[in-house]
Amino acid sequence: MQRLSLHPQGPEFSRLIMGYWRLMEWQLSAAELLDFMKFHLDLGITTIDHADIYGGYRCEAAFGAALRLEPSLRDRMEVVSKCGIALTANPAHRLNHYNTSRDHIIESAERSLSNLGVDCLDLLLIHRPDPLMEADEVADAFVRLKEAGKVRHVGVSNFTPSQFTLLQSRLPFPLVTNQVEISPLQQGVTLDGTLDQCQQLGIRPMAWSCLGGGRLFSAPEYQPLRQELEAIRTELGCDSIEQVVYAWVLMLPSRPLPILGSGKRERIAQAANAVDIGLSRQQWFRIRKAALGYDVP
Repeated sequence: MQRLSLHPQGPEFSRLIMGYWRLMEWQLSAAELLDFMKFHLDLGITTIDHADIYGGYRCEAAFGAALRLEPSLRDRMEVVSKCGIALTANPAHRLNHYNTSRDHIIESAERSLSNLGVDCLDLLLIHRPDPLMEADEVADAFVRLKEAGKVRHVGVSNFTPSQFTLLQSRLPFPLVTNQVEISPLQQGVTLDGTLDQCQQLGIRPMAWSCLGGGRLFSAPEYQPLRQELEAIRTELGCDSIEQVVYAWVLMLPSRPLPILGSGKRERIAQAANAVDIGLSRQQWFRIRKAALGYDVP
């Protein structure tokens, strides 16, 4: 599995990332989860994506329980987590809201470390833009966490270019990624300047929900897209249309790192093979057209 640096001064991650936001739905024991972790690590998918809120604040602790069965596995992986969303799954929160205050970021990061059973996060992201975000407070939290050795690198998720630039202006070190939604169903960042900024700064974005949260396979309105993906799958001799979608994301010039969300080993193995699939430019635009329902101007 190919590896890429997220930023000239950033970490090196696997070309595909294993996302654990649906971990609680997989209903795995700690021993079964440990075996699953070894499976994707052996495939070269070594980067792990978490967030404090996943699974109603339970996913990180479940992952940590499995990792504690074989702590040496930590040396084979890069651990990512996110913070800044406050959900009512925590009884202290009366409504879902954003919280990017200094104290919340530091407390969330320290709680993630405890739940995951690790000493340091390879990457900490602000999960969503917060209309009440004080850039100086976020920067201060990031600086403190780095100086304490609790976080190696920092970044953001779902930020617009201007929000990214604002926070970067307050930091003495780089934001190394912007984790954003990229799929044929969600193409906004391909033209709104988000991925342009990544190219300009030499940043590799992380791509979430590449398969549209599963809607790509079931929603009636995406039948034309499924038909086009199947046609291209046949042309390329691929195993699944999922591979074609991942190849479509991988072709973007900012070189995104797709996040996988499945707990099924066959689908993960197929996704791993997608890194070797090359689309022609016309195949890429056929998928774009089938998803959007219209041609280029």
